[in-house]
Amino acid sequence: MSCLPVVAKDARLFPYWRWSSQLPVLAKQYGEGNPVPHLLLADFLDPEVASSIAAEFPDHNTEAWTQYKHHNENKLGMAKRELFPPGLGEVVDELNSPDFVSWLSGVTGIPDLVADPSLEGGGLHQSSRGGFLNVHTDFSHHHYHKHWRRRVNLILYLNRDWNAEWGGAIELWDVAMRSFVAKYPPLLNHALIFNTNERSLHGFPEPLSCPEGASRKSVALYYYTIEQDSKSATRSTNYRARPDDGVGESAMIWLDKQAVNLYSRAKARFGFSDDLASRILGLISKKK
Repeated sequence: MSCLPVVAKDARLFPYWRWSSQLPVLAKQYGEGNPVPHLLLADFLDPEVASSIAAEFPDHNTEAWTQYKHHNENKLGMAKRELFPPGLGEVVDELNSPDFVSWLSGVTGIPDLVADPSLEGGGLHQSSRGGFLNVHTDFSHHHYHKHWRRRVNLILYLNRDWNAEWGGAIELWDVAMRSFVAKYPPLLNHALIFNTNERSLHGFPEPLSCPEGASRKSVALYYYTIEQDSKSATRSTNYRARPDDGVGESAMIWLDKQAVNLYSRAKARFGFSDDLASRILGLISKKK
């Protein structure tokens, strides 16, 4: 049984009445976003709903998490919808529903968006003390649906009482990697929506300094267009060095990116999941 408050059911888990009335303004703000079209929405969900799903977010110690731990990132992911707590699952289902995806197309100006019920690469994300994600652009196509071109990211943050001194703000960088242009802390019930393409450089590259037991929590949802005759090249996640990273660190970022590229291509070709890689990375991490 869901633990969401009754008000959420009346609002169908997303306050369409509030955000739909602002659609023309939101679409204009989105298109004017710099360095890429984007929009940050505070109070994205009903406050009671956001507090409820934040409270039931899975603990980072459970074995259900996939471990993304290599030179360019240190975080946990959970993409299996059946493992989500009830309220979180209901919200994710709503944000993947035809009504929400239609609203999202109106905001972004991208017609015919489709949701990904498999949550490939997305779902629940969590990073504890020392966690980070180097600046990167995302993989361009779904690993298991070659005609699905990735177009939009939605990241919903679920961090109560987050202290800005702990870091964790997502940075949006200019295409030349000179500096970040926009920066948003991962505050409870804030949602960041942005176009994802070869120019959409983003990440939180500085290791988190939150206390032990605290973590940076988010829901990540990706939306696609189906392009049977697309001429766009397939790209893996492209990690980039920052100006102050130095020669050695820049080389390590590049080398790790090449390994990720090989893994991503093998994953798309042979159709395996991240479970095996997660177990290997988990064992390596425990030995350090």
